[in-house]
Amino acid sequence: MRMLLIHADYLEYEVREEAIKNPEPISDEQRKGRLEEVLAVFTSVEKVDESNPEEVVEKAVAEIRDVASQVKAERIFVYPFAHLSSELARPEIALKVLQRIEEKLKEEGFEVKRAPFGYYKAFKLSCKGHPLAELSRTVVPSGEEVSKEERNIALEKEEELKSYWYILTPEGELIDVEEFDFTGHENLRKFANYEISKSRVAEREPPHVKLMLEHELVDYEPGSDAGNLRYYPKGRLIKGLLEQYVTEKVIEYGAMEVETPIMYDFEHPALEKYLNRFPARQYIVKSGDKKFFLRFAACFGQFLIKKDATISYRNLPLRMYELTRYSFRREKSGELSGLRRLRAFTMPDMHTVARDLKQAMDEFRKQYKLSMEVLRGVGLSPDDYEVAIRFTRDFWNENRDFIVGLARIIGKPVLIEMWDQRFFYFILKFEFNFVDNLDKAAALSTVQIDVENAERFGITYYDEEGKERYPLILHCSPSGAIERVMYAILEKQAKLQAQGIKPSFPLWLSPIQVRVIPVSDDVMDYALYVAGKLEGAKIRVDVDDTGDRLNKKIRKAEKEWVPYIIVVGRNEKEQGTVTVRRREDGEQVEMHVDDLIREIRGKTEGFPYRARPLPLLLSRRPKFRG
Repeated sequence: MRMLLIHADYLEYEVREEAIKNPEPISDEQRKGRLEEVLAVFTSVEKVDESNPEEVVEKAVAEIRDVASQVKAERIFVYPFAHLSSELARPEIALKVLQRIEEKLKEEGFEVKRAPFGYYKAFKLSCKGHPLAELSRTVVPSGEEVSKEERNIALEKEEELKSYWYILTPEGELIDVEEFDFTGHENLRKFANYEISKSRVAEREPPHVKLMLEHELVDYEPGSDAGNLRYYPKGRLIKGLLEQYVTEKVIEYGAMEVETPIMYDFEHPALEKYLNRFPARQYIVKSGDKKFFLRFAACFGQFLIKKDATISYRNLPLRMYELTRYSFRREKSGELSGLRRLRAFTMPDMHTVARDLKQAMDEFRKQYKLSMEVLRGVGLSPDDYEVAIRFTRDFWNENRDFIVGLARIIGKPVLIEMWDQRFFYFILKFEFNFVDNLDKAAALSTVQIDVENAERFGITYYDEEGKERYPLILHCSPSGAIERVMYAILEKQAKLQAQGIKPSFPLWLSPIQVRVIPVSDDVMDYALYVAGKLEGAKIRVDVDDTGDRLNKKIRKAEKEWVPYIIVVGRNEKEQGTVTVRRREDGEQVEMHVDDLIREIRGKTEGFPYRARPLPLLLSRRPKFRG
């Protein structure tokens, strides 16, 4: 259990909405609460506490009692706070532990209030500010203590790393972020605030979650760990098309596709050093007396392939690619948020071996442009994302023109994070970041120039004189996680919807591109003929054969964001035409089916295709959500 203890003038809260599926039942009176002159105990009950909950309760009460006596507090506010840990106990166990802490503190004579469990809450806190006003404590069951040496020292050092923040304009001006005029760059302001604050917790549900559920694309999976999702047929189609699209773009760029394992030996010498250097939250798998971790990127497998390969300078730059379905990272539960931040995700991951910094920077610029092209294909322009570029002060001084050139390519100011010295394995990194409707940012595309791992993994190439050299390695995901792309698409459409603009998927990604609606059963044969012709032209089409009225059928298709709605009646059947409603411009036109096929094929040319994911007739489809 982790506790943050704050001696406060007051703490008050107000329940906003449910945070878990079955939160603690509460009365109207419990939806608000306040205590003054109080010791606030923000608490996360952890997985390890499940081995002996009662012992953890005893230890926690002893710690709280000790701190209360030091600050002379008679009132205790027990406040569930999941964000202190990424290894949370099951909700039913956590609630029982918190209830027992409340009971025992009352038995010891304290005035105690406990905030409800399982809800998003707004709270106000006034910390007293004396030396003992802010303390943290960790308690675990006997036998589960962790030594200082076993903690992730790299993560602690990363948190101590001092960042200097600037805005770089395309004209080459480097301006302190606090002095930059953000007028006309409001999204950049939101992104800078998000990055500098480093607050990743989602206080409420982002709009894309409602959309992904309404459209029966993606859903939470209660039978798995949090942050592992289920995909319904339409969602699987979109995800599969995105996977195929990004993979084709990377292979077209010149990468060789490989496949590597999803789990690795925790004690492999090179991997062990990499894990300590790169702070990540791993899933651990035990097999017999050996310990393995689930990958959080394709680095490990690709590095081990490169180590065993014989590479000549003539082979460089050498690009290797894998679509990792899945990569795993145990994000904190409070940071999990629909498709934005997951524990299991699909990462297109390319690694490029470059002979020297000149070649690496040339590749960096090309992959920067490749990433812009990939995002443009999924409907995201530079107006939809913000750029962060990160490096050391020395790198800036030596390569200023190169970095300014990146800002010129994107054509707008970018956020700069600069360090006095290098801590990470890379010397240069960029990300394209989408800022959503809650002003939270999520990295999409990224490229990094890695100066450490070639030597760590023993990756070498032979130069013109036959001597072995350590290369540089570029890490590139031209889209970011596929789930993040889906999140960005949905969040962008939520923004447009709020502005009164009809939301839509890119045509090539629309699960159903055309819906045929017969006005009566008399023309069902013609509706099926039209659908067959469209399907033969590799266009995803379905037929609404339900008994609903025409207006309801049209509204249903509109609600599903179907790009083309075809209404067919006797007149269309006799003339061999179709009446088409285009979603993008709202126009209704009469045309021949062949003309519609040419229009749709022209708009989807160059993008991958997959067949309709559901039965042709709407009457044959199951409903996946109640």
